[in-house]
Amino acid sequence: MLELAEYLLAAATVFVVAALVANLIVVFRYKSVPTLPDGEKPTISVGGGPSRAVTTPAPTRAGWFGTAFHVLAWVALTIYLGIRIALTGHGPFANQHEFAVSFCWGILLVFLVFALRYGLRAISLVVLPVVAALLLYAHTLDSGVEPLVPALQNNLLLSLHVGFAVVAYGAACVSFGAALLWLVQPKLPAEIRPRRELLDEIGYRAAVTTFPLLTIMIVLGALWADTAWGRYWGWDPKETAAFVTWLIYGGYLHARVVADWRGRRAAWLLIIGFAAVLFAYFGNHFFGGLHSYG
Repeated sequence: MLELAEYLLAAATVFVVAALVANLIVVFRYKSVPTLPDGEKPTISVGGGPSRAVTTPAPTRAGWFGTAFHVLAWVALTIYLGIRIALTGHGPFANQHEFAVSFCWGILLVFLVFALRYGLRAISLVVLPVVAALLLYAHTLDSGVEPLVPALQNNLLLSLHVGFAVVAYGAACVSFGAALLWLVQPKLPAEIRPRRELLDEIGYRAAVTTFPLLTIMIVLGALWADTAWGRYWGWDPKETAAFVTWLIYGGYLHARVVADWRGRRAAWLLIIGFAAVLFAYFGNHFFGGLHSYG
């Protein structure tokens, strides 16, 4: 079973790269096809000659493949994590390898929801490389199945605490993608340039998803810390990083609602927020603490 799981993880990595390539074709090679009245077909002119009807534009096919590979990657990761749950009897969040894969699962899930809602494929050019990098990182880590360390032996709180973190971090990655695109938007070719208003809206909506999930994650973590270590809060490096991340997203939402922060300042706050997310994930490698489980 574990060998099958490894094949699924490799397949998910390939699917993510394939989705990225397909989306690159859609975004950079073709212009958007305008919406026309019913029954009227879009036309193109080849070599200055007469226009001819275009019935099946290539972006539609490439876009379909991009979405299909995205879904296949998410399904492969879902089955992979399911196998590990079946083998261990607990949520797949016991070590860096499992959390890296779960992190990717959360990013793909949240981005799929936003992509279906807003139809803006360009953000995938930021989000999917993050997923690919995390999956490659997961491949370098020990993927063996081992018993939980004593502090983690609470299956309910383990699954809830880290589960909320995974989805929150996934939404943070989407807001990061929208913010980064907002900053580079003027440098993109005119025909593929997404509207800044839409990027600002997506970044905001993703942050609105991130903040309450981070809040629940921190509350559950405090309850778990009291059970495991006999105190709700101890300023452990990971606890501190999570708290700073929560403050950044809370500050962004406050500035947005109260001071109507939009545009460049808001985009930079979202980028700093996702940098804090990555620090919260990787920081225990450098600073140790009670959250260092390998």
